[in-house]
Formats: sequence, C-alpha cells, structure tokens
Amino acid sequence: MLLHSNILGEGQPFVILHGFLGMSDNWKTLGIQFSEENFQVHLVDQRNHGHSFHDNEFSYEVLVEDLKHYCDAHQLENIVLLGHSMGGKTAMLFAAQYPEMVSKLIIADISPRFYPVHHDGILNGLSALNFDVIKSRGEADKILSGYISDMGTRQFLLKNLYWIEKGTLALRMNLEVLKEEVAEVGEPLPPQATFEKDTLFLRGDRSEYIGIEDERIITNHFPKAQIITISNAGHWLHAENPKDFFDAVMEFV
Repeated sequence: MLLHSNILGEGQPFVILHGFLGMSDNWKTLGIQFSEENFQVHLVDQRNHGHSFHDNEFSYEVLVEDLKHYCDAHQLENIVLLGHSMGGKTAMLFAAQYPEMVSKLIIADISPRFYPVHHDGILNGLSALNFDVIKSRGEADKILSGYISDMGTRQFLLKNLYWIEKGTLALRMNLEVLKEEVAEVGEPLPPQATFEKDTLFLRGDRSEYIGIEDERIITNHFPKAQIITISNAGHWLHAENPKDFFDAVMEFV
C-alpha cells in the first residue's frame, strides 16, 4: 500500500513528514512556499494518519519502509527530507538506513533519544468524542477542552475531523491503533544509527523536546548536525513562527 501525499511544484524532491496525530495538511502553507523555491514538495501522510492507509502494525521500522516504498514508487532520489516530532524520528532512521537517497536532513523539534509517553490527555480527549452525539466541530472542541486546555493544540487536533456523510463526523486517524502503540512514538534511534551528511535540527525556544543534554546525543548520531533555535515558538515551531522556520530551512538547503 502506498502512502497518500500532496505533491507541489517541480524541482529537487523535498519530502515532509508530519508528527504524531498530525497530517500532511498541517504543512500545506510552508509546502507551497518551498515549492516556489524550485523544489518538488511531497507532503506525506504517514500510516494511520491523514488520508493514508490504516494498519495494526506501527513502529519506526515500518514507517521507514513505508517511506522507502513511497520514494521508490515516485522514483525519488537525492531528496531533502524534513520531519517534525514523530516524523523527525522516521526521517532520522530513514536517513541512517538509506543515506544514499538523502541529500540533506532537517529535523524539527525532536531528539534521537527516548521520550516517555506524554500524550495521555490528548488521547483520552479524542477517545471521548462520541460522534453519535457530536454533530459539529464546536461540540467536539467543547468536549476536548475538558482534557486539553490549550486552544492551539485543540485546533491542531480538530483538523483530523471530517464528514463521512452528511451529519456524521469522524476522525481520519486510526485512533485505536495509535492509542495501543503510543509507546512506539517515544522509542530512541538505535545506538548504531548514524547519518554523515549535512543535518539541521530546529528547536523552539519554548519547547522542552531538545535540551542542552540532547546536543551530545544529536552529534553522536549526526556528526555534521547544526542546531538552531527558533524564537517565539514551542513544539509546533513551524506553525508558531513559520517565517523564521522557513528562513532557517532555506538558508540550510
């Protein structure tokens, strides 16, 4: 099965991977901007997310093989690969396993290390959405607000809502499998995994995902890594400060 994508522009392939519970649509505005700089941008939905297929198997190993299958099917070579959060972990492992396919690697706000499960509130909120009763996005937001105080996070999650048919809402993500396999999202990069080419790590100045202690871990796996901090941004740095994010990526590529 082939991953769903939205392909923009012409030029060197530039593949973008979203984070946990996200989708390719989250990157559409930046994707258009990158496509205007002579890149063919591939906004990809990873398995169990967005418009891509649902499957009971979920790990970074299978996410990497999904991406390899996608690149082969589209005959992509010499790609720029950008991944955010979970997508960043997929991108790291892909680059380590298939370095000949990646020209430059960009990782947004995630380290190669282990992260404990920390999505319980979000997953509980999404599980509380009963679409036999909920008939609007506003009603869904009201339910989520009992679990998630941050409006920006709720708006991000509500992008997963769609109409199956008139009057019936649903979530695009495969929530049951993602709940079951959530621990996989925090798994570290294997100790032996390295990528010797140019790599850029971007972190939000208000995010705690990449700390000082992560810098040594990053350079162990990615000896040519640069680490740049995006101001006025948390974990969703590409959405919170898209201008500085875009500028940093373009300077790197």
